[in-house]
Amino acid sequence: MADIYELSVVLNLGGNLSDEEVSELRWHLGLGPKPEVLHIVPEFPVVVEDDRGELVAEDHPVPLLGRHGEAWKVDGALVSVLLRPEDPRYGPWALTVRQEIHPDAFDRTGELLRWLATKADDRHRPSTGTVHLGWTRFCESDRFESLVVRDGEVVWP
Repeated sequence: MADIYELSVVLNLGGNLSDEEVSELRWHLGLGPKPEVLHIVPEFPVVVEDDRGELVAEDHPVPLLGRHGEAWKVDGALVSVLLRPEDPRYGPWALTVRQEIHPDAFDRTGELLRWLATKADDRHRPSTGTVHLGWTRFCESDRFESLVVRDGEVVWP
């Protein structure tokens, strides 16, 4: 049994995204090259063994929502799409993500989700302090749970 979750984000983003933010978000979605400097999620520390056998921390940036193709455990396809809707009523950016995620990645991915919550269109804020991003589902379950950022923290399953 694997501890894999389906992570689905369906979100309209406001117009306050800089070109640098769009570039970094596209990289995280597997849609563009890695920017020279990362600001949204700036560090990706990994402990590795050096030439002398000592453990050291290194920075190994990886796109957090960038897998595309066949899903491993949740069936179907893994996708990430960022586009400009033709109808301006839906905001300047539309984001749809379907990924597989392990609980070990909740913290790092949570940094990106918290940032996305700050950029979400008002329609995703039904109450003060809560932003609805989408949903999660354990790979062996048919029950979806709401994915929200409440008071600046991701509420994981």
